[in-house]
Amino acid sequence: MDRITESLLNEFSAEHGLSTLAESKRYEHFTSYIVVKEEHSETFDTHDIVVGDGPQTAGGSDFGIDAIAIIANGVLITDVDDLETYIDKAGHLEVSFTFVQSETSSGFDASKIGTFGFGVGDFFNDAPQLQPNSRVAGARDVMQAIYKLSTKFKRGNPICKLYYVTTGKWQGDPTLIARMDAVKSDLMETGLFRKVEFACLGAEGVQRLYQKTKNAISAEFNFANRVTISPEIPRIDEAYFGFLPWSEFQKLIIDEHGNMIGGLFFDNVRDWQGFNEVNSKIKSTLESTDRSRFVLMNNGLTIIAKSVQKTANKFLVEDYQIVNGCQTTHVLYEQRASLDDTVTIPVRLISTKDESVTNSIVKANNWQTHVKEEQLFALQEFPKILEAYFESYPPADRLYFERRSKQYDAASIEKTRIVTFDGMIRAFAAMFLNEPHRTTRNFKALKEKLGNDIFAEGQRMEPYYASALALYKIDFLFRNEKLEPKYKPARYQIAFAIRILIAGYEMPALGANKMESYCKKITDALLDAAKAEYYIGRGAKIAELASNGDFSRDSIRTEPFTKEVEIQAKAEFAKQS
Repeated sequence: MDRITESLLNEFSAEHGLSTLAESKRYEHFTSYIVVKEEHSETFDTHDIVVGDGPQTAGGSDFGIDAIAIIANGVLITDVDDLETYIDKAGHLEVSFTFVQSETSSGFDASKIGTFGFGVGDFFNDAPQLQPNSRVAGARDVMQAIYKLSTKFKRGNPICKLYYVTTGKWQGDPTLIARMDAVKSDLMETGLFRKVEFACLGAEGVQRLYQKTKNAISAEFNFANRVTISPEIPRIDEAYFGFLPWSEFQKLIIDEHGNMIGGLFFDNVRDWQGFNEVNSKIKSTLESTDRSRFVLMNNGLTIIAKSVQKTANKFLVEDYQIVNGCQTTHVLYEQRASLDDTVTIPVRLISTKDESVTNSIVKANNWQTHVKEEQLFALQEFPKILEAYFESYPPADRLYFERRSKQYDAASIEKTRIVTFDGMIRAFAAMFLNEPHRTTRNFKALKEKLGNDIFAEGQRMEPYYASALALYKIDFLFRNEKLEPKYKPARYQIAFAIRILIAGYEMPALGANKMESYCKKITDALLDAAKAEYYIGRGAKIAELASNGDFSRDSIRTEPFTKEVEIQAKAEFAKQS
């Protein structure tokens, strides 16, 4: 391994809490991260996609695959229940399957390409020749559930992507290319995909992809038809209003691979709603002879960027988001193959580094009757306070609440300390709403509590930090193999049990002053490494007793299991008191 790649691997390992693993395993996580990050910009844990053999996957084959990432409608799906949470109401389904095989060796081997290709093909086989390990089996469950929804493949079958990564130099050897072409041909013949891609990456490609994960989203385009908004507006660096032809607008939303850039709409409170009545009318306009009138028939988009650099008509924008126009953008993307510069899009471009200004613009642009005030509050006000509260802890105890997509990508911090928006909801609901069974199955019901029971005005911050800390400590023990992997499906029930074991089941109201001292008992224990390991171990044993050793999805993700954990934890706490 060359010195530069080794340095990047070490940096990645330290940031992701992987330094104790063997170099080959760290390289699997490293290469899987940079490849999937190219496809999926949101924060994710490589332990959710790496499927290689080891203590956590004993008892089956990894199919010659190191990582599997299934992305549906821009969401990384790691569990069958995720489909219900994120995809159920979608009118369409766009899917990509990404497979990674990595080697620390300095060369590329045709036989390994063949083995890799066979494993991917067997993964999709109804009766695979290989016996899958638990992680491959879980990914196959997701795959099979997706193909049962094939009526939603509006734009065609899924895309299959294979990446063979080494530390060497890719020189386009004809023998290797022929072997790759054979793999692609075999996979296309299954009729399961509309496209199959196979890429080999060497050290240079690895280094390039890793550096991309550190950079903020940026785009360069020509903005000739514009006016500057004046007079000067406080806390606004620059503001423009104008019109972009499709050829220039697409540079803002489509990456070099033809995919929609991830993370564009995080601050937009409404997600893509499929081809509902309004979006169908936009589509009809784009398909008609009236498409040139689109600029007059659409309200356009509002784009907020942290940085705008202007040279004549050429604009370079960095760290930008579309805060109004999510639906329009998706329709344009869906129709991209048939668009030309007769389609012109109205655009407001605002440059500001002031988060409060951004929040007020987002709120104003998304004030609609079907978007409730408490949703806007939850997405704009509470997370800002929570982010500041997390940052108030000393570095050794600090967690980072990610309220904005890719917020900490460029930061030199331990990435395992990042708490995503959905992760925060799950952790808090598991520990302080007594609903760990809803963290995966029926997660939608939890999200409906935003602004009321979760992220509600008047609630104290301590329960959020305590619950995030509990999940961080639990995952730390899993990563370092100090907690058996069989317990992982019950990690939210373990967190629930920990709260009871340390502080008791009865707790103050979430907004009460007494909640501070209640949570302090929990955080003090969890910030002590020995005590944390003790209580997590006790919580795991309670989960094992409550489940009778059955950690299958249908057993764990139920209210009766949560109730049994509660009973066992209460009894344990009573013995301690």
